[in-house]
Amino acid sequence: MERLTRTAPAVFAVGEDYQIMVEVTAPALMWVEVDGDEYFDESNGIVRSSVTTHRMTVPMEALDRAGKYSVCYRKIIDRKPYFAETEDVVREDFDFHPVRKGKAIAFQIADAHNMTDAPIAACREFEKKFGDIDFLILNGDVIDHSGRIENFHNIYVICDALTGGTKPVIFSRGNHDLRGFFAENFAEHTPVMNGSTFYDFTLGDIAGIVLDCGEDKTDDHAEYGHTVACHGFRLRETRWLEKTLDGGFGEGAAHRVVICHVPFTWKIGGIFDIEPEIYSGWAKTLAESFRPELMITGHMHELYTAEPGDERERFRSPCAVVTGSLPKREGHDYFAGSGFIFDKDGIKTVFCDSEGKVLD
Repeated sequence: MERLTRTAPAVFAVGEDYQIMVEVTAPALMWVEVDGDEYFDESNGIVRSSVTTHRMTVPMEALDRAGKYSVCYRKIIDRKPYFAETEDVVREDFDFHPVRKGKAIAFQIADAHNMTDAPIAACREFEKKFGDIDFLILNGDVIDHSGRIENFHNIYVICDALTGGTKPVIFSRGNHDLRGFFAENFAEHTPVMNGSTFYDFTLGDIAGIVLDCGEDKTDDHAEYGHTVACHGFRLRETRWLEKTLDGGFGEGAAHRVVICHVPFTWKIGGIFDIEPEIYSGWAKTLAESFRPELMITGHMHELYTAEPGDERERFRSPCAVVTGSLPKREGHDYFAGSGFIFDKDGIKTVFCDSEGKVLD
């Protein structure tokens, strides 16, 4: 039978679930089988077929226990109101390696701006030196903009190369992701929690909060042409953050991290220093109710680690902040990203580039 999947699945960790997402080349009915149970891409009981990216939500506990899963699909021949016609079932089987308690290794890619080969090379060079990653972090602006739907494919190219559908991925939206005709459909191609691009996750001993700053200038800036409304979005995010942490999320975890594309506690300058009340409130809430060890960011196109009180701060950060992505296109694609080693002594940060250099 014809294979319809464009890449291996991406297994995104969101809340207490994995969202297994798969790009396809033709209309199909799709589901995932885990230990005899079926998890369909469905909307209110209707199995979806008119999408280019399928999403199957599986409880973490079930997939972690099983250690393997199958992506199953039937190509649509004719979805008639009665007696719809489909091809026979195609199955693609995958092992899965959950993040266990104890030592864990991750690599962050942010600001790739549609590059794939160089960011993939940077992660592989990191793995040669420090060991295979247990999970991947994609922290915003992996694509250049959402003006072409084909740009979303680059997210899955990177996930395929570095996880092959066998390891979890944490995904965060960046400011460039909000730009272009297909930005309003971004959540159809990437993980969300209850429709929102901010969420929590737990992998092994690691509890994480994923925040989304939206755009990097005020909503009325001419660059956006009246297409964003991020202020109200951030207010909703604030209420969610307070409710989540009031509920005790992260208590008992060995490591607590914040993942956010923009280092929102820093002075960036001029038109970029927005939302002081909201962002200082986030920092205060995180410091008091989550007590993170590390905030992992991108956006700045540089490699830098700052402790609380650093001269870059606009207001005090709740923890150390790493901005860990350096993309360049000067004759050839180049990328430096950041690796993280979680163990009993804390979190070690390593900057590694696509040429195999470990950087200060």
